[in-house]
Amino acid sequence: MTLKETAPAVTVAQREAEGPFIICDNLVKIYKVAELEVVALQGLDLEVRRGELMAIVGNSGSGKTTLLNILGGLDRPSAGRVIVGGIDLLKLSDRQLVKYKREMVGFVWQQTARNLIPYLTALENVELPMLIAGKSGPQATAWARELLEAVGLGHRLHHKLATLSGGEQQRVAIAIALANRPPLLLADEPTGSVDTRTADQIFAIFRQIRDTYGTTVIIVTHDIGVMAKVDRVVAIRDGKTSSELIRRLDINLEDYDGRTIAVGETHDEFVVLDSAGRLQIPKEFRDKLGIKGKVVLELVDNQIIIKPVTESTQR
Repeated sequence: MTLKETAPAVTVAQREAEGPFIICDNLVKIYKVAELEVVALQGLDLEVRRGELMAIVGNSGSGKTTLLNILGGLDRPSAGRVIVGGIDLLKLSDRQLVKYKREMVGFVWQQTARNLIPYLTALENVELPMLIAGKSGPQATAWARELLEAVGLGHRLHHKLATLSGGEQQRVAIAIALANRPPLLLADEPTGSVDTRTADQIFAIFRQIRDTYGTTVIIVTHDIGVMAKVDRVVAIRDGKTSSELIRRLDINLEDYDGRTIAVGETHDEFVVLDSAGRLQIPKEFRDKLGIKGKVVLELVDNQIIIKPVTESTQR
């Protein structure tokens, strides 16, 4: 699988120098269901650098899909601030939001029916977003071919969807999402309906797209093996970011024929402190220490100590 380098990959140093590509600041989303109000996001903070490949995980109802919809311009937050590539999404008119969705973001959904038109070939499906955007001709066709080759379907250009497997259809969907060259790719459970082998292929495609084009890729997933496939995993609990796992490559070099002897991966886990100074203590810690309701904070040797409230501390 080979991609033509039409855009340089973004290095880690460049990402650090640029600052955040996405900023979510105290993001709130409240839905009204009949006479009830449902709080999907309650003060969520998140920063994503350009060219990151990251995953968002969380239980059903945690707010992860709501966040993805807001980043994609499919929904508007009730309060807070969300900026993507310097664009303040809360300040966009409906017309500007349509332009944002067309040019800035690509979507990949779990249900392939949301991505694909069954009576078109794979090539025609990828060309369609460009036609809608007013781009056509040999260059558009060449780009569509390149994208399908990039996802390993160069030999299936003229096949209709009925002749493609579920994994192949999902790879066509990824190519469609990239048709208008968006800097941001959002994927909602993209491997939820495929087998493990195909899921690994899809994650490999996401990484290669990021490395070649510098595309920022955010994936919502329940895949428990996602940590080994992305740069960072952000866990959302109760509408707020609760923890992060950052993948770190450990390389052990030995001077033996100039070769690398051992390469391994580890993950650093962090609890997220939001802009209001709040953090979420993992449930297993709370259960082990019997923490309920109030806690005691102490500053000891430049460390913050969290203790459960006892009878003596309440006197």
